[in-house]
Amino acid sequence: MTTEIAEPISPEQRALEDELVATVVASFDHTPDPRLKELMQSLTRHLHAFIRDVRLTEAEWNTAIEFLTAAGHITDARRQEFVLLSDVLGVSMQTIAVNNRAYKGATDATVFGPFFLDDAPEIPLGGDIAGGASGQPCWVEGTVTDTDGKPVAGARIEVWECDEDGFYDVQYGDERVAGRAHLFADDNGRYRFWGLTPVPYPIPHDGPVGTMLEATGRSPVRASHLHFMVAAGGLRTLVTHIFVDGDPQIEIGDSVFGVKDSLITEFAPQVPGTPTPDGRDLGDRSWARARFDIVLAPDGV
Repeated sequence: MTTEIAEPISPEQRALEDELVATVVASFDHTPDPRLKELMQSLTRHLHAFIRDVRLTEAEWNTAIEFLTAAGHITDARRQEFVLLSDVLGVSMQTIAVNNRAYKGATDATVFGPFFLDDAPEIPLGGDIAGGASGQPCWVEGTVTDTDGKPVAGARIEVWECDEDGFYDVQYGDERVAGRAHLFADDNGRYRFWGLTPVPYPIPHDGPVGTMLEATGRSPVRASHLHFMVAAGGLRTLVTHIFVDGDPQIEIGDSVFGVKDSLITEFAPQVPGTPTPDGRDLGDRSWARARFDIVLAPDGV
């Protein structure tokens, strides 16, 4: 095996490249919005630094343009390939880390994912989010409090998940609404609902992001999880998941880097015939139960 030695960059070539970077950065000097100016100039510096670091070829640049074009073509109202790309590059998690600083025991945030939809149906406390989706029933309960331990009455809790085959409702293409809903915590900050025991599944890998993962030898599989988005006045909106304790995929690796130890939750299996918390008759079906207590940070921290 031979190692190719990169050709040294001459001072003249380096000066030419430096001049171009300076010219492009300066083109944003008169941007009226200071934050936009900062973003564009930093992006320019970093993007040019990447090109120079790897000595990007024109063929590679054209491939990148084709990749982004394909991501745009496959994106529609029910599939967001650019969110998927952000997720698998760890950009989503890094943005979340920057914007959700640790604060006095507040619940950790994690990726939003590409499958959230507005206008999910409302269910009452103890209702069922499954909406006909297949899977093992799972009772989920907990409390919503602030970081001082005060219950957050009326907190809006949005939940969504895949079915036992690893598909979200939006992936079926038949306008079904299943495996998603919203509900509100009671006056004591308590909530409860029926969902499905989460299962691992591959993110959509029939598009350009999947092609990239295959080319780099990476798995598209996500660890089993249930999505939450929790909002209340004066408190930081939380976007997070809970993950299934004991799921082997956690050790193998989550394709979007979303797992945090604090979010790994026991989904306790219940044998057929075990009484349910609300008296629901599940016949000869097994089920599971999980508890997830949510702590919201103050808004603006």
